[in-house]
Amino acid sequence: MTEEYISLAHGNGGRLTRELIDKVFVQYGQHPLLDTVNDAATMSLPNQTICMTTDSFTVQPLEFPGGNVGSLAVHGTVNDLSVSGATPLYLSTSFIIEEGVSMACLIRVVKAMAEAAHKANVSIVTGDTKVVPKGQGGGIYINTAGIGLKKTHTQFDIKRLSAGDHIVVSGPIGDHGVAVLLARDEFGLDSQLISDSASVYPFVEAIDTIDGVKFLRDPTRGGIAMAMHEMAQATNLSIRLNEAAIPLSGQVESVCNMLGFDPYYLASEGRIVAVVAPEVSEEVVRRWQACTHGQNAAIIGEVLPRQEQYHCAVSLVTHIGGERLLDELEDDPLPRIC
Repeated sequence: MTEEYISLAHGNGGRLTRELIDKVFVQYGQHPLLDTVNDAATMSLPNQTICMTTDSFTVQPLEFPGGNVGSLAVHGTVNDLSVSGATPLYLSTSFIIEEGVSMACLIRVVKAMAEAAHKANVSIVTGDTKVVPKGQGGGIYINTAGIGLKKTHTQFDIKRLSAGDHIVVSGPIGDHGVAVLLARDEFGLDSQLISDSASVYPFVEAIDTIDGVKFLRDPTRGGIAMAMHEMAQATNLSIRLNEAAIPLSGQVESVCNMLGFDPYYLASEGRIVAVVAPEVSEEVVRRWQACTHGQNAAIIGEVLPRQEQYHCAVSLVTHIGGERLLDELEDDPLPRIC
C-alpha cells in the first residue's frame, strides 16, 4: 500500500480538502456535534442555542492592501458565525510567531485585530502566544475560536435547498485573492485594488427575517466555484451560474486575464452568497444593495435537478452563451491567502 502524504493542495478548499475532511476528520473524529458542512456547530444550552466555530489564518504577505493577518482572522471568524445564523459575540486568539518577526509588524497585526473586533462588535476574551524558531513558521499564524448566539428566527440549512432556488451574491468576487497576489510583488503589476476583507454580519442582518432565505455561505478558499460545489455535493443537486450576472471588478478581471487565473476560484473575505426561494430573490438584492459595499449585489445563478449527463455538478453559462463546467479545484492557484 502506497503511503500518502499531505500536500499544499490539501489546503486549497478543493477536492483534496474535501477528501481530507471526509476520510480523516469525519471518519476518525466522529461526534454528533461535529459539523463538517456548515461553518459553525450549533449547540443547545438550557435556555438558548449557541454557535461555535474555529479557524486558522496564514497569509503571505502578512500585510496587504485593505488589511493584514490580524484583521483577516477576526473577519473570517465573525463571518463563519454570521452565515450560520448567529450574532457573533466572543473570540479567542492564539498566535504562533516565528522568531525574527519585527515587533512593529506584530503590533500592527494586533492593533488591526482589535480595530476589526471593535467594528464587528465582538470581544476578544482570551488567547495564547507561542514562538517557534526561525524557518519553522510563516511569520505569524493565528488560530481563532468564535462563539455567537443563534437567532431564534433564522433557519439557514443546506437541506432546505431545492431545484428552482436562486443564487445571490452581495458584491464583486475575488478582490481579496487578487489583492494578496499583487501584494507579493511577483508580477510587477501596480493596482489600487484592496482586499474586501470585512464582516458580512450587516448583510446577514439585512435579510435574516425573510422566510425564503435558505442557506448562506462566505466564498473564501476556493472562491464561489467551490462554495457551489459544497452545496451541490451536500444536496445531490446541480448549480448553474450566469457569467454575465456575476459582479467582477475591472481590475480583478484584467489581472485574471493577464495571468491566467479563473476568478471564480479566487477568495473573497467580505462577500456572502445566499440561496433563496425565487420569489424573494429580488427583495434580497434590494436589501443588500442598500448595505455598505452592497451596491453590486446580484442574482447570479440557479439550483437545478442533478444533471446526470455531466461529471460535474456546477456549470457556468458564458458571455457568448456556451456552457462550461466549473470542476472541483485540484491545484492551489493562490497558496496562503487566508
